Amino acid sequence: MNALKKLFFTLCAGILVANSMEAAIVDTLQIKSNKMNRYIETVVIIPDRAAQTPCPTLYLLHGYGGDAKSWITIKPELPEMADRDGIIVVCPNGEKSWYWDSPIRKESQFETFVSRELVRYIDAKYNTVKSRRGRAITGLSMGGHGGLWISIRHKDTFGAGGSMSGGVDIRPFPNNWDMKKQLGEMKEKPKVWDSHTVITQLDKLKSGDLALIVDCGTEDFFFEVNKRLHEELLKRGIAHDYIVRPGAHNLTYWNNSIEYQWLFFHRFFEKEE
Repeated sequence: MNALKKLFFTLCAGILVANSMEAAIVDTLQIKSNKMNRYIETVVIIPDRAAQTPCPTLYLLHGYGGDAKSWITIKPELPEMADRDGIIVVCPNGEKSWYWDSPIRKESQFETFVSRELVRYIDAKYNTVKSRRGRAITGLSMGGHGGLWISIRHKDTFGAGGSMSGGVDIRPFPNNWDMKKQLGEMKEKPKVWDSHTVITQLDKLKSGDLALIVDCGTEDFFFEVNKRLHEELLKRGIAHDYIVRPGAHNLTYWNNSIEYQWLFFHRFFEKEE
């Protein structure tokens, strides 16, 4: 009996050690932005598979009022998902930037940071697929705007882009979410506002340039602008996935939404392999 007990505990210990060796690592980094001359906090989830083979990377952007740790809070299962599918996840702190290079604030140059400086750093530090076929970017709310804004404008860097509950047309909301601190007053600078919103960037796209996914709940205050973006993409013949389901602008919706977008990007990465 003692021998059986000893064998049982030995097997259990072996399983625990094996599990601990096959778990995603979560790094919290301070990454230098040369353009902003400061450090930006970034959370990176590295799957165990990256120790043996290059892995694709999903850049995951938070919303207004969030930070680098927002997505880990919204979706605590992210490390398990990353480990299961061999996807590196990168969550930078975008502050309240809307992921623009602000024309009036030198300290807020997040388009350059995410699309160039951050990508270069991640590719240098981790075992990534170092091409657009191995990079996707999405986010929620302000980060949904950022996911499409950056992917459309940097198709050479990202092969896929998405948005969850995204502010894809900012112009109906001129006094919200500190956007005028980044762009100036809309009534004084209408051309700046026109040129800093996702829906006006579609001239840069033709069908097949990017794998695109757009997702918004029917009770969301951004629902109408997402619907218009979808209709404009259809009018231009630009292929995309468009998901509409009951839901509001909240954590419950995004916890569910990321499951659909994760599957979309996972399939994109597998197709590109």
